[in-house]
Amino acid sequence: MKAIVLNGIGDTSVLKMANLPLPEVGKDEVLVQVKAISINPVDVKTRSGSGIYPVLKNEVPIILGWDLAGIIIKKGKDVSHFSINDEVFGMVNFPGHGKTYAEYVSVPASHLAKKPVNISFEEAAATTLAALTAYQALFVKGDIQKSDKVLIHAAAGGVGHFAVQLSRYAGAYVIGTSSSKNREFVLSLGADEQVDYKGTELEDKINGVTLCLDTIGGDNIRRSLKRMSPGGTLISIPSGKNESVEAEAKEFDVHGTVFRVVSSGNDMKVLASLLEQGIIKPKIAEVFPFEQMRQAHLQLESSRTAGKIVVVL
Repeated sequence: MKAIVLNGIGDTSVLKMANLPLPEVGKDEVLVQVKAISINPVDVKTRSGSGIYPVLKNEVPIILGWDLAGIIIKKGKDVSHFSINDEVFGMVNFPGHGKTYAEYVSVPASHLAKKPVNISFEEAAATTLAALTAYQALFVKGDIQKSDKVLIHAAAGGVGHFAVQLSRYAGAYVIGTSSSKNREFVLSLGADEQVDYKGTELEDKINGVTLCLDTIGGDNIRRSLKRMSPGGTLISIPSGKNESVEAEAKEFDVHGTVFRVVSSGNDMKVLASLLEQGIIKPKIAEVFPFEQMRQAHLQLESSRTAGKIVVVL
């Protein structure tokens, strides 16, 4: 099978096409023929030597990727809730070795959900790590309530555009930050307000936030805390840029916490239902063929992408 392996760490030149044997299938696993992949900032970080690389550095070969949508072509003896030819999607083995940059992937059945019939493989692949991050951060970690005033940073981005839709679904009042050029997009997702992350709009317009999803880290944490009500919760997801969030939050009588998404087929089933009902919808910014994975990484690194980047096989 074709796979893209990591030949060292560095820029996109370390992404190499290889021919590998089909993966073996464990008793609790299924073999998925991959139709579409979604890529994320953690892919770029890991390629560059941070992200999940410290976990994977002794693996040979290292195959990046955690998001997929495809068709089950084989299953282990203990898998009873999926059948051959089922169309599925999910985030695989995160934060471990996902190996989705390949034509075929062996996947724990517990990490997958059936793809809704009204959703394409591209849309399904786009609604995996980013959507799962938004869902678990807001609903599992943040216990979002209808009474919340929610601030979503980078609301036009991969995680952010799902977080806006999910917060609206929860009935909360939603504020999204983005560049001014993405104002209408953020409002179209269901945000009650959009503020430009540049300049002083955040400071001039926003107060009384009870739940904040920080996708940026660094100085953005303190800027956000100053806009929050005492007793609120700030959840920060960008590893390497948020180590001080708990201490900083205490200064403002806010609960600050870091968060990392984990694979969960049960949570993917929730997302599948929301997709099927049209409650959430991924914004696919651009689709690349598998052979153009380097270009897909470069586009993601540009930080000018509204929504998700998808790679098709």
